[in-house]
Amino acid sequence: MDALFSLADGFTVALTLQNLLLALLGCFLGTIIGALPGLGPSNGVAILIPLAFTLGLPATPALILLTSVYYGAMYGGRISSILLNIPGDEPALMTTLDGYPMAKKGQAGEALALSGIASFVGAFFATWGLVFLAPLLVSVALLFGPAEYFALFTLAFCTLGGIASRNQAKAAIAAALGIGISTIGVDPMAGVPRFTFNEVHLYDGIDFLIAIVGLFAISEVFLFLEHRGQGEASNADMKLGRVTAPMSMVKACAGAMSRSTVLGFLAGVLPGAGASLGSFISYSIEKRVSDRNNTFGTGDPRGVAAPEAGNNAAAGGALVPMLALGVPGSGTTAVLLAMLLALNITPGPLLFQQNPDVVWGLIAALFIGNIMLLLMNIPLVSLFVRVLLIPPRYLMPAVAMISFVGIYGISGSTFDLVVLVGFGVAGYILRKLDVPLVPVILGTLLGGEMEKSLRRAVQISDGDWSVLVGSPLAIGLWAFAILGFIAPLIVGRYFRPKIADSTAAEGADPD
Repeated sequence: MDALFSLADGFTVALTLQNLLLALLGCFLGTIIGALPGLGPSNGVAILIPLAFTLGLPATPALILLTSVYYGAMYGGRISSILLNIPGDEPALMTTLDGYPMAKKGQAGEALALSGIASFVGAFFATWGLVFLAPLLVSVALLFGPAEYFALFTLAFCTLGGIASRNQAKAAIAAALGIGISTIGVDPMAGVPRFTFNEVHLYDGIDFLIAIVGLFAISEVFLFLEHRGQGEASNADMKLGRVTAPMSMVKACAGAMSRSTVLGFLAGVLPGAGASLGSFISYSIEKRVSDRNNTFGTGDPRGVAAPEAGNNAAAGGALVPMLALGVPGSGTTAVLLAMLLALNITPGPLLFQQNPDVVWGLIAALFIGNIMLLLMNIPLVSLFVRVLLIPPRYLMPAVAMISFVGIYGISGSTFDLVVLVGFGVAGYILRKLDVPLVPVILGTLLGGEMEKSLRRAVQISDGDWSVLVGSPLAIGLWAFAILGFIAPLIVGRYFRPKIADSTAAEGADPD
């Protein structure tokens, strides 16, 4: 009950005219930022921090503006994923797997509307989790040491084969390539340059945003150039379908949304895991629970609802360790943490006592922002779908321009543009070889934290590798990892041929 009274006080703070306008502005800007390939919530929040200081905003209004941008970017990332097969940010990677096939089948409007509803469900209930379950979930997060984190990341990579590709070997190669890319730069523990070839620009490693934009956006441009615009009228001829999600589709995806909300929130609460892992795990579990007919990856609505609910729930969950422990749960909350420290507010166990107006005003603004985003995204679905009507000969140059301008605007380095083109060429080659791109990105994104967890665990144990299975939690994660790696092999060897034979038999013409 104390939480509800505190939340009511928070609404008195959030419902002022200034804070409502800032929340609306943040939601609108965040949706646009999330939709632009390569920017994402972290950069969107970072870019707007100077605006907050320029306007001279106090702590609570500044946080309301930036967290609204955060939530809006999580909503917006699905737009380019569904319409262009180019994820707006890394958590939206999994949405491309079924969102883009739905668009190709003429269900772009339904996919966008459904993903908007799933985003609302995930974010809304995650915010309630932030209100009631923060102390409990923080205590669970504290059970994770370096060994448990390494087991968790291993679980993520072991299940890649069943998600991104039907070929385990190609998925494993792609994941290994991504992990290799993550090792480029100065060793975080020894301070020794690795795989930099004496190039100073590589000392900071490869920015995963460059990898994402290059592998997806630039490679898409190269594929278009290869075909010299052949079939470019297909988008204009594509049926847009209804621009609302039918109630039957929403009901069919209700289970996926609820499961993914829980999984995403738990992933978000774990410091360092963030929305990417929430989206990945949500899609992975939902595929294993619901994909009875191998429809995931071909335009299954549940494959859109699950990652969108998961990544938006993880966005809310990531605020738990940031506010309660002062430990960022994701890259974006790390930026928000820096903003709090710049405002002379120290997150941690005493924050709820010393600055209750900031905390509860922020949480109340999250509820308001979610409603704004739902009302904003559903009516604008028809506008977003119109992107499909743009001929590729106009769209692809715009994609290239946005990609180059976005990357250069973030880093200000021409070297990064060269790396961007290099990743575009690599993505083009991998696509031609039918090697999935998602494991490469996830390897690049999670490989660094996985390495740190392994080295810390071994260092703490004085070189005793048995520490990796030194707790029941770690053993359980390893068991699920082994099962996740073996299960697709068993299914592919024994079940898929039977399914294919039965499908062929059913499709045979008796006459």
